[in-house]
Amino acid sequence: MNSTNPVQPAVSNQPELQHIADVAKRLRDALETVVFGQPRVIDRLLVGLLSEGHLLLEGIPGTAKTTLVKLLSQLIQADFRRVQLTPDLLPAEITGTNVFDLNERSFHFRPGPVFTDILLADEINRTPPKTQSALLEAMEEHQVTVDGVKHLLSPLFTVIATLNPIEFEGTYPLPEAQLDRFMMKIEVSYPEGDAEKQMLQAFVEGAGVRFFQQRTLSPVTTRDEILACRKALRYVHLEAPVMDYLLAIVQHTRQTPLLSLGCSPRAALSLLTASRAYAAIQGQAYVTPDHVKAMAPGVLCHRMMVSPEADLDNLRANEVLTQILGQVPVPR
Repeated sequence: MNSTNPVQPAVSNQPELQHIADVAKRLRDALETVVFGQPRVIDRLLVGLLSEGHLLLEGIPGTAKTTLVKLLSQLIQADFRRVQLTPDLLPAEITGTNVFDLNERSFHFRPGPVFTDILLADEINRTPPKTQSALLEAMEEHQVTVDGVKHLLSPLFTVIATLNPIEFEGTYPLPEAQLDRFMMKIEVSYPEGDAEKQMLQAFVEGAGVRFFQQRTLSPVTTRDEILACRKALRYVHLEAPVMDYLLAIVQHTRQTPLLSLGCSPRAALSLLTASRAYAAIQGQAYVTPDHVKAMAPGVLCHRMMVSPEADLDNLRANEVLTQILGQVPVPR
């Protein structure tokens, strides 16, 4: 391996890359037995898991967001915690606090829900900025500091936050700087095709509502295997022309007059990592422009701020990105 080029190793490790594809297939097949008609959402959830990225799930109630995350944690044998974010939630209820023990006459640290592998932060925009910041600091640093003492989080620590796109009363929208901490935003829509009919058929056959709410799945992999897959992503090739293409897309978001805020260098790193992970779960050892284009909307759109003029023309971030993707030359 060429140690001077961290982006593209000279020799790939095909068995390790095939292992990533196998793990992803096992997870995908298991999730699709319960969550019907969401292949795109499942693939992007797996990309985030393998890329060490935190995710935003945006969708109306009843589209299986919580079920999907809970089942994913079961399948990888990971610790799972769920916290319902509310306007009166305090930062210490997220990170933990020191509690005085009367018997021992000393303080002991009581960990908060961030001390887990997968944390589902339900309706993150319903909690005030101070609590949001406490959670986002843990996401960025993978540690929390209480009374000057640092406490490390799990190496698998992943936050999957949900947003309700139809209710805005009593909410605290995430600032752009905080949105940038999330690797990808995944829109969870209605099931595709006949998938909803399959769900109804499962209900008729005796599954019942509680089946979908309390269903458990047998593990198909382990935490250690997921951590090993994350390390193996470095073997996915990224040719120089494809990296230039990826960078040109990000830089165009900073130059177009249709946006008042383009994407940060962190966004470029996230797009690179997500493209590698997407290629790997597709069973390919190298990143293509198609992988970059597939990941670009989820990674970039929530980081883009449409200019006031473009907003008057009812342009949205995804439409601006579509224009940019049409303008940037695609390498052969």
